[in-house]
This record gives sequence, C-alpha cells and structure tokens, in this order.
Amino acid sequence: MAFLADTLSRVKPSATIAVTQKARELKNAGRDIIGLGAGEPDFDTPDNIKNAAIEAIRRGETKYPPVSGIVPLREAIAKKFKRENNLDYKPEQTIVGTGGKQILFNAFMATLNPGDEVIIPRPYWVSYPEMVAICGGTSVFADTSIDNGFKLTPAVLEKAITPKTKWLLMNSPSNPSGAAYSEAELRALADVLLKHPQVWTLTDDMYEHLTYGDFVFKTIAEVEPKLYERTLTMNGVSKAYAMTGWRIGYAAGPVQLIKAMDMIQGQQTSGACTIAQWASVEALNGPQDFIAKNKAIFQGRRDLVVSMLNQARGITCPSPEGAFYVYPSCAQLIGKKTKAGKMIDTDEAFCSELLEAEGVAVVFGSAFGLGPNFRISYATSETLLEEACTRIQRFTASLT
Repeated sequence: MAFLADTLSRVKPSATIAVTQKARELKNAGRDIIGLGAGEPDFDTPDNIKNAAIEAIRRGETKYPPVSGIVPLREAIAKKFKRENNLDYKPEQTIVGTGGKQILFNAFMATLNPGDEVIIPRPYWVSYPEMVAICGGTSVFADTSIDNGFKLTPAVLEKAITPKTKWLLMNSPSNPSGAAYSEAELRALADVLLKHPQVWTLTDDMYEHLTYGDFVFKTIAEVEPKLYERTLTMNGVSKAYAMTGWRIGYAAGPVQLIKAMDMIQGQQTSGACTIAQWASVEALNGPQDFIAKNKAIFQGRRDLVVSMLNQARGITCPSPEGAFYVYPSCAQLIGKKTKAGKMIDTDEAFCSELLEAEGVAVVFGSAFGLGPNFRISYATSETLLEEACTRIQRFTASLT
C-alpha cells in the first residue's frame, strides 16, 4: 500500500513559486539576479491599514474569529460590492478566507464530484487546474490566442460546454496575460451561459483595481443579473492594497454555496487571521486614493516593458489592459541556439537559458497552459525593469 495519496500524482508544483525560489537561491549564492517571477506588488501596505491592525491587537482582537469572517469585515465586503460593482449581497452571503486561493479551493471542494468539469481559459493561473484536480474534478481548457488578446470567445466557450460542465472559471484582469474583459465581451459570454443553466461562474477579480487607460472594469454578475444566482464573485485585498502577506481573500454568492464553503473551512483552517481581518476592514472602508497613484506607476512600468520587449529580436509583446504582467511570445526564437550551442526548443528552455546567461528570472508560458510565451511581472522598480529588458534584448540578439 502506497503511503502518499494518489491525488499527488495528478498535481504539479507551482511554477511561479519554483521560479521565485530558484531566483532567491541564485541571489543568495552571489549571482546578480533580477527576479520577475513573483506576482506581488513592491509597494508597502498603507499606514492606515497597518495602524488598524496594531489597534486591533491593542484592543485584544486576538481570539478565534467566526469561520466565515468577522461581522465588520463581511459588512465591509457587502458594501464594497454594492459601491464598486453594483451587486447587492447581504453579509451572510459573503465569506472570508486565507487568501483567494482558499476561497477558490473551498468552492471547488464544496461543489465538485468525480467527472464534473470546470472550463478554464488558457493561459491560466497555474493553481487553477491543480485545485480542480485535488477536488476530484476535470479541467476543460478553452484556448485563447495572442491574436484575440488572450480572451475567451463565445464560440470557444459554447464548444467547451458539455452536460458535465459545472463551472466556468473567469479571471479578469488575467494572471498571466493581463487581459481584461470589457462589458461587451462579458455580455457576449453571458449570452452563452444563459443557454446552459447548469453552468455556474466563478469570477476571480483579484486584479480589479489594476486596469489602465480608459478601460472600465466589470464583473459578469453585474453585466448579467440573471447569472447572479449561479455566480461566485471572488476578490481580495492582496494586490490593490499591497497586502499579499496578510492573506485575506473573500467572495460573495448564493447562501447555499457560502454555507457549504463555511462548513469545509470550519473543518479545514477555521477563520482567517483576526488581526488581518481588522486590517482588511480598514482597507475596504478607508481612504482609496493611493490605489490610483499606484495604478499610474504600474501603467508606466507596463508601457516601459512592452516597448522594450517589442524592441527585442524575436519577441512579440501585446499591451495588456490590466494586472501587472505581460505575456510575450518567443515563438520566433524556438529552434535557435545560444552561444554555448544549447538549443532553444521550448519556452521553458528559453527561460532557463535566459536565467543562466543574463540572470533574469521569468516564468515559462507552458506552465500557464499556453506557449511558447513567458510571463514577466512588472511589480518592481523601473530601474530594475529597464535593466532586465536590456538583458533580454542582449540575450535574444545573441541567439543564432
């Protein structure tokens, strides 16, 4: 009898975490490494949020919280959805988890039976299919392309739906591509979903506040109210509020689903950190002006990276609508060789040789289900980004 569960044979380790760890190890060994793998803002958590946590500690808010979250935070979440997304949720329709990952995991654990299918557009965040596999479901990948901005089309969605489909998993703006769906694009997808009442939608809106130019963020239950009763709208404080380490994600949806997720979480981790929850109350209810300032900085970084990568030989880099990633293609470089004679036969080989030759750590696109591409996180300083892109230009120019 094997000691480890068969489930582990269906799950791969996170490529983004692996790249970040590899970069950290090389840097500790004395290499000059620029790590562009981590999806984490380089800004500090705003002082008012940190002070709210300190005040919570001083008040003695250090006991076990309710499994679904403290009441003030669930109230703040309901207010946020009404204020920013025109969605009416009562506090009892909300749930707080230890980051967005736990929200997603619990939703799948609460709903998936063996053979149930989850439609996942690709490229996708690396954890999506692994969560589905752990929870016993089957991932059905719906392809996008660089030509349509890495966005799911109604025709592709329609083709992917079967009688076994239980969820469509949407991520806008997207990790890894930065693609974001307009109201019209969501309307077209909603028209398909209305024809298939067994299909629920799980929207990962974690990058909601990081959209650029004239783009206006919308979420699908807002665009089509008829989908409200079969949509779980997920979000969190990690990205927009620079609170990745506080580990707070949240969602809202039908009470039946929220209660099921509450039951699973109660037997799993129980409630998220009380102190982090009080900080999140301040994040959602407090001043929001810093978000626009940070967004402007991110947009400048995006424009710099897109411009410089498109000047690199063999690289094509679209300009995404949101998040803090770009997802350039390196297709023109497949089949070329490095100065040392190593063949670039995959996007993984491209990223590996880039790290070896120039000390730039990026994540290969095949880890996100679609290559030959690679993902760059531009959540770091313009100085480092300019240097990293200069190194990428030098590396691609050296290939023969």
